[in-house]
Amino acid sequence: QVQLVESGGGLVQAGGSLRLSCAASGSIFSLIDMAWYRQAPGKQRELVAGISSRNNTNYSDSVKGRFTISRDNAKNTVYLQMNSLKPEDTAVYYCHTSTRRFGRWYDYWGQGTQVTVSS
Repeated sequence: QVQLVESGGGLVQAGGSLRLSCAASGSIFSLIDMAWYRQAPGKQRELVAGISSRNNTNYSDSVKGRFTISRDNAKNTVYLQMNSLKPEDTAVYYCHTSTRRFGRWYDYWGQGTQVTVSS
């Protein structure tokens, strides 16, 4: 089982920056892929960025060039550096991972952290 705890959200003006952190429990962090999702009011949850266990990254088109996902396996933590923030980036941001045991996939989510970008 994996527990995820996000931190780092807050209120920032457009053009500003924030760094989100997600601390994971357990001893398998270095072996699992991690991702950040976000959900704005009235919208579906969407993938923002992902990072594999081998440090391969992917980004949604809406954040490419502005956001950077990274991980520190020694600290069991994944980060999301968000630069040039826009009002449309306002959402609750969630950390996510999934693991496979005995042929079945299990999804894990953090509690979410609010990011609000004012214009």
